[in-house]
Formats: sequence, structure tokens, C-alpha cells
Amino acid sequence: MKEYICPDLFRLDGKTALITGGGSGIGLGMAEGLLGAGASVVLAGRSQRIDVQADRLRAMGYGAHAVHADLRLGEAEAARLTGEAKKRLGGRIDILVNSAGCSGVAPAERFPAELFTDILQLNLNATFYMCREVGRHMLENGIRGKIINIASMSSFFGNRDSPAYAASKGGVAQLTKSLADAWMPRGICVNAVAPGYVETDLTLPFIHDGTHRYDHLFERVPAGRWGSPGDFRGVAVFLASKASDFISGVILPVDGGYSAR
Repeated sequence: MKEYICPDLFRLDGKTALITGGGSGIGLGMAEGLLGAGASVVLAGRSQRIDVQADRLRAMGYGAHAVHADLRLGEAEAARLTGEAKKRLGGRIDILVNSAGCSGVAPAERFPAELFTDILQLNLNATFYMCREVGRHMLENGIRGKIINIASMSSFFGNRDSPAYAASKGGVAQLTKSLADAWMPRGICVNAVAPGYVETDLTLPFIHDGTHRYDHLFERVPAGRWGSPGDFRGVAVFLASKASDFISGVILPVDGGYSAR
């Protein structure tokens, strides 16, 4: 009988994960991927959606938990969330996914300073706080962990509609590389996913803004469609599993070929 080579390469049985922004969109898609591979997962977020989704996933037989947190509140909230997640996950976090994020659009010459600050606070500062908290936990406990940040096509290209979003996601890319440099020698892989155009709550205003922008962007994607949260299940498993043990500091486009054109 044929033996399988590395049969457990993509399995996550016994692993635990904390996912911010896990109640919808890309965060939820990644949570479903990790759960399907055998991990136990804490979904973190501000809204009741995390409770609804955790209940749905538990009813399907998966180890899903919900913890409410508002990462716009700063580093103390990141520390509290990390502590609460550890309690739900048996005292250990093996995988962190930083998916909480926001955006806002305005002409660059009139972009509100308060909105600029708010976007950087959630997209960049909170990502750093969560990486620091969970990274410290991994280092102190000898955990060979995996951290997955959410970058963007705006990490590579400008964004005339939201300089704040582009600045925050450019920062996430460089933060990811810096932490990979610091922590891979100590057993922690830090990578980022750079989504292209994905149909989520964040992008719905662009899809239904009454212009032809959606059609133009649709034509720009070689895959011939926008992405869906389900397209991030596999990449989450890959970056969280043994399959990616020699990969760190990578900003991986998941964009239907958008960045190839």
C-alpha cells in the first residue's frame, strides 16, 4: 500500500488560533480554513457577528469561540484580548491572524486628519500591538508560532481614494518584514497576505457606488472575477501549517492575478 509523503503537512490538529476581525469577510474565511484543518479558533471583533458565527461553527462541530474587543482602543485592549483568548484556548496561542481593519475615502487634499489617524490606529497600530502581545507569549513559551497579517494591493501601489489606507497597509508590509527578521531565528514565522479586490463589507460601497468603477476593476483581474472570503481558506492553512515553516517575511498577493498586469 502506498505511503503518503508528509501526510500531516497541512494539518493543524491541536493548534490554537486567534483571529481579529473574525466575524466576517477575509477574517472569517481564514477562520473557516483553520478550523477545517483541525485548529481551535477564537474569533475576535466588535460586533455581534462574532457570536453568530462562533455559534454556527460550533453547531457544525468545530472548536470556535468568540471574544469581544475593540482594537481601536489601543495597546491595553490588545493585551486584554490576548489574555482572554489564551483562557479560551487552554493557555496557548499558536497562530495569530490580524484581519481587523477599516478604510475611508476622500480627496487627498481634503482627507480629514481624524479619519487618517483612525485608519492607521486600527490597520497598523493595532496590528503591531497584537503582534507584540502574541509574539511575546510565543517567545516566552517556546512556541514555534505563525503570525499572518493582512496587507493589501495598496501595500504595493498607491491609492488615490484613501492615502490613509495605503499608508497603513504599506506599514503593515514593512512591519511584517521587520518582525520576520526579528523572530524567525527564534521560531516564529511572520507573513502577510495582500488581498486584491474581494467582496466584503469593506468593499461593497465601491461595488454599488453607481459608477462603472466595479466593471473597470472586474476587467483588470485576470481571474475574471472579484475574490471571496472563501478564497482565503487555503492560504491561511498554508501559512499557519508546517507547509510554510521555511517562509517568513513574505507579502503574498491573493488577487486573482491583478498584480501581474
